[in-house]
Amino acid sequence: MARNRIPLLGPWSFYRTALGVAVPVMLQQAVMSLVSLVDNFMVAGLGDARMAAVNVANQVNFVYFVVLFTLCGAGGIYLSQFKGSGDEEGMRQAYRFKLAASLAVSGIWLFLTLAIPERMVALMLGGNPQGPEIIREAAGYLRIVSIAWIPMAVSTSIATGLREIGRARPPLYISVAATLVNTFFNWLLIYGSLGAPRLGVNGAAIATVIARLVEFAAFLAFIRMDRTVFIPKLRALARVNLKLFIEVVRKSGPMLLSETTWVVSETVITALYNGRGGAEVVAGMAAGWTIANVFFLVFTGIHTATGVTVGGALGADRLDEARERARWIQSGAVIAGAALGALEALSTLGIPIVFGNLSADAREVSRGLLFVISAYLPLWALLNAQFAVSRAGGDTMMGMVVDVGVNMLLFLPGAFALALLTPMGPVPMFALLKTTDFVKWLAAWLWLRGERWVRNLTREHAAEALPGIESEAIAAAGAGTAAGAVTLAD
Repeated sequence: MARNRIPLLGPWSFYRTALGVAVPVMLQQAVMSLVSLVDNFMVAGLGDARMAAVNVANQVNFVYFVVLFTLCGAGGIYLSQFKGSGDEEGMRQAYRFKLAASLAVSGIWLFLTLAIPERMVALMLGGNPQGPEIIREAAGYLRIVSIAWIPMAVSTSIATGLREIGRARPPLYISVAATLVNTFFNWLLIYGSLGAPRLGVNGAAIATVIARLVEFAAFLAFIRMDRTVFIPKLRALARVNLKLFIEVVRKSGPMLLSETTWVVSETVITALYNGRGGAEVVAGMAAGWTIANVFFLVFTGIHTATGVTVGGALGADRLDEARERARWIQSGAVIAGAALGALEALSTLGIPIVFGNLSADAREVSRGLLFVISAYLPLWALLNAQFAVSRAGGDTMMGMVVDVGVNMLLFLPGAFALALLTPMGPVPMFALLKTTDFVKWLAAWLWLRGERWVRNLTREHAAEALPGIESEAIAAAGAGTAAGAVTLAD
């Protein structure tokens, strides 16, 4: 099938299938974001400084979340393709990687948030005049929520695995339950409702830990009852296929470098924003991002739908079909981004209601940020679709080249130049610097045309696992060959 003959938009049957996978994931993200919005609404009643503390702590934890989900995504590339080829042992090996990598990074983050939380928070505040008060509250918050990192590693490994095989509803239901628990204990502990102690910021941290523990217990109960296909028995958990493990590590390296560079650049620019004023700037930017996160659900949906539809087609060796689906996913992403961007612009009307306890200056910062984000949302949805397509085929180099290149050559130098040479406020800085994302889009578009992502990873793994068999014979054996290859490699 010639590339230029692929229509821009696919049939409704394709989008119905993609939405069937994406919508439960998006609903889960929406519930989590809405509960986060409620949390921030509750914390906002404590004043600008305390809300700033909670959100700076969460900005620090954002680095951990990105690394955690990137490592799970690396294993997910293989899990989706092994699902497409019908290779259950390959799926279990991909899950073993997810779990081991998640536990490793969570252990490191647990040590850091217990040992040096003050230093981590201070890096986010630049020259903010209310820094000492914010650091004290945020460090206490970080030490408490660190209890949740190890349970979260297990929960995330299971939840992402279920989504990657098209079973998005169980994580949705568990997430809804956990977030409701979080909301209840926030209400109970932040202000001391029903006779409970009034703990303020620490109460918000304790509520988060309780919710994560409930989520962890629910996932363990689910996989025990469900006998999920990619979950190995406990006694077989350590039976790792070392060749596949190394292969996934090799693939995840560029992804991890790409995402780490991105999150570090975002962290640096956030620190620069936070230094452009007092607590009102930190709280205002945080409030704006809290609302924006409700609309970022489209990104999670795009990645999940792409992994299942495009990754599944590649794993089943239907390469032309994968090319079609990749084009259709990208077009649909732009439409979804534009629709949600319009809704986000309208959401600014609710700022005085949701964040009425914040100062007028903080609310003005939030309003400006949301208008800028809504304008960029179609572009960001397309970028997410481009990266999701490349990763579905194991092409993790694109993200590294595009993200690292643009961030290092344009975004970060521009951020420091604006911070040092201009009195520009945080919202205009953000709006100007994000024009570099158009360069990312162009670079990604050119890269995808080379079709490095059009690859059946299960067949390639089979070829490496069975070096004595000619590649032509492996190709002729079809999708089922990968299962035997992984078994022999154990």
